[in-house]
Amino acid sequence: MKKRRSYRKPNPITCSLLCGLSLLSPVVVADSDAKACIKMASSGLLEIADDPTQRFLGKVEEDTARCRGGEKAVKYRNTPWVDWQNYYASGDQQSKHQGDQAITRLGEHLYPDGRGVDGALMDLEYQRIELIKFNLFDQDTYQRFVTDPTRAATTVWDEMRLPPNHPNYTAVGGDGKQLCSGSLITHRTLNGICNDLANPLMGATGMPFARNAQFEETFPRLEKTELVRNRHAGRLGLMKPDPQLLSRKLFTREQTSGNGCNQGLGDSNYSTDSNCDYLKAPFFNVLAAFWIQFMTHDWFSHTVEGLNENQLVSAGCDSAEAQALGCRPGDRVQPSLYAETTDPESFEFAGKRYLKRAYRTTGNHVTAWWDASQIYGYDEASLRRVLRDPNDKAKLLMQDNYLPLLADCAVYSADCPVQPQWLGQESVAFPDNWNIGLSFYHNLFTREHNYFVDHFRELQKQTPDADSGLRNPDQPDRIIAYKDVEDERLFQAARLVIAAEIAKIHTIEWTTQLLYNEPLNKAMNSNWSGLFNQEESRVSQILRRITGKDENFLSRTASKVAQWLGQSDNPKASGGAYSVFASGAGIFGLGNSRPEGRLWWKHDAWNLNNLETDVNGGTNHFGSPFNFPEEFPSVYRLHALVPDLIEFRNASEPNRITHNIPVAATVRKAATAQMHQRGLENWGLSMGRQRLGLLQLRNSPLFLQNLPMPHLDSESKQLDIIALDILRDRERGVPRFNEFRRQIGLKTLTSFDDFVDHRLDENDPWRRHQQETVQRLREIYGTHACDASKIISTAQLNGDGSFINDCHGRPDGSVVDNIEDVDNIVGWMAEYTRPHGFAISETQFHIFIINASRRLFSDRFFTSSFRPEFYSRLGYDWVMHNGPVQECPYPVSKLADGSQACLEPEVVNGHEVAVSPLKRLLIRNIPEIKNELMHVKNAFDPWARDRGSYYDISWKPRPGAETDPAFSNQP
Repeated sequence: MKKRRSYRKPNPITCSLLCGLSLLSPVVVADSDAKACIKMASSGLLEIADDPTQRFLGKVEEDTARCRGGEKAVKYRNTPWVDWQNYYASGDQQSKHQGDQAITRLGEHLYPDGRGVDGALMDLEYQRIELIKFNLFDQDTYQRFVTDPTRAATTVWDEMRLPPNHPNYTAVGGDGKQLCSGSLITHRTLNGICNDLANPLMGATGMPFARNAQFEETFPRLEKTELVRNRHAGRLGLMKPDPQLLSRKLFTREQTSGNGCNQGLGDSNYSTDSNCDYLKAPFFNVLAAFWIQFMTHDWFSHTVEGLNENQLVSAGCDSAEAQALGCRPGDRVQPSLYAETTDPESFEFAGKRYLKRAYRTTGNHVTAWWDASQIYGYDEASLRRVLRDPNDKAKLLMQDNYLPLLADCAVYSADCPVQPQWLGQESVAFPDNWNIGLSFYHNLFTREHNYFVDHFRELQKQTPDADSGLRNPDQPDRIIAYKDVEDERLFQAARLVIAAEIAKIHTIEWTTQLLYNEPLNKAMNSNWSGLFNQEESRVSQILRRITGKDENFLSRTASKVAQWLGQSDNPKASGGAYSVFASGAGIFGLGNSRPEGRLWWKHDAWNLNNLETDVNGGTNHFGSPFNFPEEFPSVYRLHALVPDLIEFRNASEPNRITHNIPVAATVRKAATAQMHQRGLENWGLSMGRQRLGLLQLRNSPLFLQNLPMPHLDSESKQLDIIALDILRDRERGVPRFNEFRRQIGLKTLTSFDDFVDHRLDENDPWRRHQQETVQRLREIYGTHACDASKIISTAQLNGDGSFINDCHGRPDGSVVDNIEDVDNIVGWMAEYTRPHGFAISETQFHIFIINASRRLFSDRFFTSSFRPEFYSRLGYDWVMHNGPVQECPYPVSKLADGSQACLEPEVVNGHEVAVSPLKRLLIRNIPEIKNELMHVKNAFDPWARDRGSYYDISWKPRPGAETDPAFSNQP
């Protein structure tokens, strides 16, 4: 086998451009990296692999590393971790190249810092292209994806038709061509049908989870293939190694003796004398921890009404060692629900045999769309929990500005769908796993829904005959005036706005703080608004004003090219190339206009009559129907983010912690009681100021290892949720960590020692902590004498072109770590080598790269149907500008194109930015904390932290917060 060549033959255009530009500046030529840059440019662009064994792996050639990051980038090329994290300007101020800086925008891309950031973005885009190409495994349509040469251009699947027993079967076309129309397309439907007009069932409630790993590598504990048997040699099982032993030995937060933590329960008086130690992330707050649970309730659920299979089985704790560490043999858990358990069929193509689906499948029991279904419902049962205001049917019901409680049912039934364990909680569509953070966000966004409706009602009063922007597909040319908008249509328009706001907050605010560095700030903003629309120059703004354009030239060009590529029959064009150009224009709103004509005949020809080409035309599924893959919930097991105790504060005294309230005292109905007693503004301030936990081993909440489960008929009436996370991954067939990495195009690890961050000094206490963790991994997972004749994976090659064998490059018979057996969640939490400002690991992030983009690419309400015809004019502007511009907390800025914007008065990490969407939303719905938020740049950064310069992650107070006890003797 041949070793993979990382670069193509020299590309004369690329070489002429980059090499020629580098010679224009004596500063660049004098740079010690200049020769490496010239060699890199002359090598041409990286070639997208046709074989998964030839993938990029995030590893570049030495010349490329030196050009983009100097000696540091070269030094760490031989580690398993991605190279871009060591490029210039990819970290804090210290990562920048010291010396002269560029003056022009063009020059910025030639100087070291620009090369570093641009190089990181290129690496990330290559990885996304390869993930799109190699890691889409739909349970229903995979055979066509493999065998159809135009698979990436496939847009319609028979498997995504509504079945004859569906109530909307006739409405979408019955047994003929199915195409959604009429009232089914004006808003987000309850069960998620008709988001894609030509594939009504896609993303709907109950559809099976897809996979990002090839089907043959799922459910390794079943040992169905020779590769899996060679890899694990019978060492795996649902209870092997014991999930409760893993929880107690690898996940437990270690406590200072006498701190009063009390296994995460503090004391009954919530005294500040009781504290629980945890490893803290300085740049991410507790609001961010609960935000992601708020999101996952919208995206996926394996349970039906909070329940799995109706029986109880062991949750582990079988060994004496585990019991000595405090686990409970009496814990019991409901096993996972499965949709299909029979062995899958297979098919043959090009001399190779493939499985049609995974060995077992599970159903996603909420809609897969980013549609705020946790608020508005996803099936008939959940809809009964969504209460409307009887005085204004367009509003959600609130009582004294808080959500009402769930109905008090004596017995759970279809008429009153309230499980006994939910009694006393707020009435929401998805009430399971309730806690104070979910209570906060549900109350907040319900207020926002009603706030939007109030603004719309004002327009109905002030300008009743004006055009609302809304249209009905049955009469697309008839203007709907504000006075004619009915309550239900307004309610559904408000839902569209709320869902889009949530998606925007997550994309450009939560994620840019989760991944706190310049490459990811640019990447996430380009995902939303386009790389070419970020910090547009004054000249470009003036040109847009003269020509009457909403976008600059480069953005318009990228948008046109992306739409053209998306319609191509060439898989390379409609897949990877489309992804690149879509990032230039921005995925959000892609295809929501169709410019035609020239000069004064220029107009937008987008037409509501053209269902397939205009209304639905901006989506791209890359040849595989959209749903979340099973691996996505796996990498979102983020319990370590949550502290055991919440440092409670009052908005009137933000620098004073009055109570340390156990999170365990704010779950289920206690969350609702705490919210009503202490107030939304005080909980928001408390969670906004407090740091969350590092997402790493030996840092999971103690209370979650001992969570009361009184509704389970078990001996202990408790459950170790950390052990449950491990068990669920095993039940649902997630590959173990090392094969998981190989499957998604990341470099394999060869021993537990690879987890240690070798960038740290050998005597650094944090490195010693990592080495101690590695020793615990070795004690639990063990070692074995290897057999070099056993091939363990064909997903990746060794450096010499051979397949990876059981010895991982060591001599036959050597004693090697059982690195292949490490559970996925254990492995990615053990990743100590991470890019600067990454709250998650690179393995988690890799799954995020593909799925974060697809949930925008595939959703027409975020692409071609993001228009006033669906959102209303008010709703469209609301999403674009983060609410009414005139309500900006700072003086409104006037841009060179004549438009107005709500901007932060100071630059943020070197950028001029809009006031962030969640900050705006918090200010208008919780005005009591406006003064606190005026200092905040990102609502997920601890509110009292001084952000410093250029992605500083140090923990120091901003002016006015010096007396906050959170900064006393805290690293």
